[in-house]
Amino acid sequence: MAAEYDAIVVGARCAGSPTAMLLARAGHRVLLVDRATFPSDTLSTLIIQPPGVAALERWGLLGRVVASGCPPLRSWLLDFGEVVLGGTPRPVEGVSTAYAPRRGILDKILVDAAAHAGAEVREHFNVDELLVSGGRVVGIRGHGADGHPVVERARVVIGADGRTSHVAKWVGAEQYNEKPRLQYGYYTFFRDLPVDGVQFIIRPGRAMGAIPTNDDLTLVVFGWPVAEMRALKSDPEAGFWQTAQLAPAFAERVRAAARVEPFLGGGVWNYFRKPYGPGWALVGDAGYNKDPVVPKGISDAFASAELCADALDEYLRGLRTYDVAMAGYQRVRDERGLPIYEFATQLATMEPPPPEMRQLFGALAGDEEAMADFVSVTAGTISPAEFFAPDNIARIMAPTPRTAAVG
Repeated sequence: MAAEYDAIVVGARCAGSPTAMLLARAGHRVLLVDRATFPSDTLSTLIIQPPGVAALERWGLLGRVVASGCPPLRSWLLDFGEVVLGGTPRPVEGVSTAYAPRRGILDKILVDAAAHAGAEVREHFNVDELLVSGGRVVGIRGHGADGHPVVERARVVIGADGRTSHVAKWVGAEQYNEKPRLQYGYYTFFRDLPVDGVQFIIRPGRAMGAIPTNDDLTLVVFGWPVAEMRALKSDPEAGFWQTAQLAPAFAERVRAAARVEPFLGGGVWNYFRKPYGPGWALVGDAGYNKDPVVPKGISDAFASAELCADALDEYLRGLRTYDVAMAGYQRVRDERGLPIYEFATQLATMEPPPPEMRQLFGALAGDEEAMADFVSVTAGTISPAEFFAPDNIARIMAPTPRTAAVG
């Protein structure tokens, strides 16, 4: 049977909806399915880093995010105890501001954009299995809310169904550069906890962050090493206050605020997966995931969606073979992702910084140019490979003031 769709996208959140939208805008027939209905929430650090904000601007969706009322996040503060580093990230495509909308708001904006672009959207739809013919994925079998079985066929099926991706499991996607779960975190929301920009508190064995979002709420996240996960899960609230007290001034502000949502916890494994094979592809966390101690998941999902959609567009229009186009997608994704992956997984160990890193922090403190470069690594506008390049570190550590910024 001929394929009814050029692409079926399984998962409609921050990787799947942009992929479906971009393919539909390119003129392809797209079906987008998700077992959830929208708007709906999901566990998330919420931050859209400046590169992700730039993507929203390109897609014509930034105005809707801004109109939701989530405040612009223009500065970063990283409190390491002995030293506090802060600044405004270097811009990318003229953007240095981040936003942190609630996921119920962001994902609904993205789903609606996919539908407006011409993708067919089916919510509350479960994919039960992939259809395979001649060793190639050719479609899906699933069911909607009524339970009636449905079969749909496509030239490619795209798994955008997160780190526990069923699509990845069904096709046996190869994993590489794997690292275990390194820390376990909890998330909650406070009212009347004003925060200027994004703030993180990092101590040996503990980390906490505060991120303003919609409705005058602030997301507060905190994490412990995975070796202490059992103790943390036994009493998250006690663990929260123990962590907050490591920064007494912040703890005092939190005590004056009101917690309005329960503690929700989670921890992630770190991996790359091969993001394509005969008739299938992976985007977002389904294909690449790292610890959220560096909160770049949404921005990385947007970047993955653009790379994957561009590669598939070339294939679907007959400009390149499937394997050549998708190998290019994997290569660029990995080249961009590996430096920040290594940086994030190192931070997620929560081990005390080695002497050379403490010396670097000391050199950064008070040097506004250097601090801006460092927070740009966390904000995703400068690669760790660029910041930690030997010549740049030598320039920071030199006794004379720096006169030029990275990039």
